[in-house]
Amino acid sequence: MTSEFPDRAAPALLALDAAIAATGLHVETRERPKLERVIARSLQPGATRIDDATFRAALCTVRRKPWGSRLMDLTRRAGQVWVTRADTEAAAVSVDDPEPDDARLLSALAPVLRQKLRAQGDTPRVAVENIRADLFDGTGRTLAPAELRTLAVAVADAFALPDADAFAAELEREDASRKDRDTQIEDTARARRREEVLRLREWEKSLVPFSDVPGLLRCSHREALRWIAENRLPVARRVPQADGQERWEFDPTELMALRQQLPQWRREGQETPSRTPLAPDLGNRRVGNAVIAQVAALDRYAAHFRTARALNRRITLVTGPTNSGKSHTALDALARAESGLALAPLRLLAHEFRESLTARGVPTSLATGEERIDVPGSRHLAATVEMCPLNNPVDVAIIDEAQMLTDPDRGAAWTAAIMGAPARHLFILGAPDCIPMVRRIAELCGDPVDEIRLERKSPLVAAERSVSLHELQKHDALIAFSRREVLDLRALLLAQGKRVAVVYGALSPEVRRAEAQRFNDGDADILIATDAIGMGLNLTIRRVVFAALRKYDGNQTRDLNPQEVKQIGGRAGRYGKHEQGVVAVLEGVGSPSFIHAMLAAPPQPIEDMRPQVQPDADIVQAVAAEIGSDSLFGVLVRIRRAVLRRDDPNYRLANMEQAFAIATALEGVADLTLAQRWVYAMCPVDDRDNGIQRLVHWAADHAAGNAVPPPGTGRLPPPERAERTELERAEKRHKRLVAWRWLALRFPEAYVNREEAEATTARLNDWIEDVLRQQSIRARAPRISPFSPDNRASPPGRGKRGAPSKDKRPHRKRR
Repeated sequence: MTSEFPDRAAPALLALDAAIAATGLHVETRERPKLERVIARSLQPGATRIDDATFRAALCTVRRKPWGSRLMDLTRRAGQVWVTRADTEAAAVSVDDPEPDDARLLSALAPVLRQKLRAQGDTPRVAVENIRADLFDGTGRTLAPAELRTLAVAVADAFALPDADAFAAELEREDASRKDRDTQIEDTARARRREEVLRLREWEKSLVPFSDVPGLLRCSHREALRWIAENRLPVARRVPQADGQERWEFDPTELMALRQQLPQWRREGQETPSRTPLAPDLGNRRVGNAVIAQVAALDRYAAHFRTARALNRRITLVTGPTNSGKSHTALDALARAESGLALAPLRLLAHEFRESLTARGVPTSLATGEERIDVPGSRHLAATVEMCPLNNPVDVAIIDEAQMLTDPDRGAAWTAAIMGAPARHLFILGAPDCIPMVRRIAELCGDPVDEIRLERKSPLVAAERSVSLHELQKHDALIAFSRREVLDLRALLLAQGKRVAVVYGALSPEVRRAEAQRFNDGDADILIATDAIGMGLNLTIRRVVFAALRKYDGNQTRDLNPQEVKQIGGRAGRYGKHEQGVVAVLEGVGSPSFIHAMLAAPPQPIEDMRPQVQPDADIVQAVAAEIGSDSLFGVLVRIRRAVLRRDDPNYRLANMEQAFAIATALEGVADLTLAQRWVYAMCPVDDRDNGIQRLVHWAADHAAGNAVPPPGTGRLPPPERAERTELERAEKRHKRLVAWRWLALRFPEAYVNREEAEATTARLNDWIEDVLRQQSIRARAPRISPFSPDNRASPPGRGKRGAPSKDKRPHRKRR
């Protein structure tokens, strides 16, 4: 027999046998090894016996985990699906009878549940809704009627309501009504989608081939080809063929409507030099798209921004690596201007732009997706890129992080901002990788470009060897690529007595800034972060240490590319704080030579030089009017099918999958205008926590004329006792509040109580920051250190083959 205390093994065994004989309590064979270890720790030197109370306490200690499991089984059978393992474990701790029956266990659980439910909200109804929201967020589960009644009765008991049955009955009626509404929404959506698809198919069946065009227009084959090349005849659809050619199809109704214009076209053709007829493959020449494309005009996207095109714009492209002073150069010019605009990729950076301008004595307002700060008399605005105002000319504008032009989720916003910013002098800031794309956009706009290339103010070097966890020092930043990995590493370092700050994407800008401040002020020795630190946050990092050299990008797990290593690693060695920046890799994760190679690599060529574009509200309305439909689903289907050719030489349609998914789900919500549906489709939600379904529920209440109350905080335990699951729940609630506040700025008549939502957001932020600040948090470290000799090649969140962790799924980027 092995034991942690081999010198006490025999006394513990003797004490155990004696205690069993004295008390008559039954002990399972599988329990004996654990009991011996517990008893060994409590034995005095030389003793071979323990008293009955000590033995009973030891037996309770060993049996608490099975009791928790038994309680989980009992509550599930009773329909209490909202009871968590943390609840049952808390109840098991209070049991002091080593042989309790089920009634005794349930009796211990009852006060734990009453306290939990009472803490879920200020009123019984709010408590029920918060419990339901947590279940829906965590698992997508909705309560069955019997489960809802069980919960309602338990909440009524916790709040000491006089009539629990009446409260439960009221909730059941509301739930049945809600489910009927959801069913009706789904059925209506299905029918409307079918109608739009049939409409599209009927239209496609009505199309005729190019061979029919001369007969319909009573023109020659040569004339038809010329008019197509001149964008006069719309090609309704291009069908790729197996030989690489395209079959052109035309809408006969549209062609017949153009007949009266043919004499004028012929006269104009006689006045211009004759052209060589164009064959259907057309090489690289632009030809007319369908009438939908002509209405949307995405193939002439730059012309969509009329205010910007009316200005004599000049572009200054300022490029350089991290820590080269790009923002300082542009902000000085912006501060000197009489009017100006600063566009940032994140709300946090928009705030920093505003603070920088205010510190220079320039009154500046703020506009982000979820908040506004209007400064009376200000002629400068700091905003997120998506909030770029397009109709108010200014003297100077800044657009930061232009390398985001290639981002698959938000690249179209940078295209729109660069093409549409109504500034006489536009400063575009970014990494050197963005230079070719910005030049291409400037060419499409007809704007002249001058370039300023900056170098780092302090050197950046790659470490010669890897770094172990024990070697991490003050001012080091450890980089992982998921929330789970960050928190696993945090637990390991806290166990070593380190003071730690963390930054990852699920945290709000306010919490990220607070954590960064703790690190900068020396209240935390080490920062653990995801690539969320790659943009923004002024950090006094001396050394960046990568805890992983591969990341899951939403589609696949791949090696980090040079731009990512430079962007993140470039945060090391802040000018004026450290003489140089060092970039290293954690021991067991990969080779330092990889870091050397990435830092030395030239900018990666951009695979597709066509900027991403997507429709806006005006384009959506125009297409809807053209096809005679108020269905956003139908409009987006037509835009995806007809607006841009796949081989368009200038533009490519951005990824609009989430907008399309929201539009599809909203089809069954009656009494929303097309414009309102488009606003909902643009709302930043995370579908990993059922964000689209929640959005549909909110939209249905809005359409019915009901107020949509802001989400609450739910139960917030004392920060020092918060578990990781409770932290994640609070982060999800914050995401809900972000989406709600975003909608409240656009639909204030439906999304009321903004002040309450902002106060709730502040409470959540404070609580989350308090949890992260706790240096004695009870976060459990992994049983096997990710960097132990047995698991050297497996950083947190990955298996030995580098498989992505389960929590890494694509989501909507924060704005």
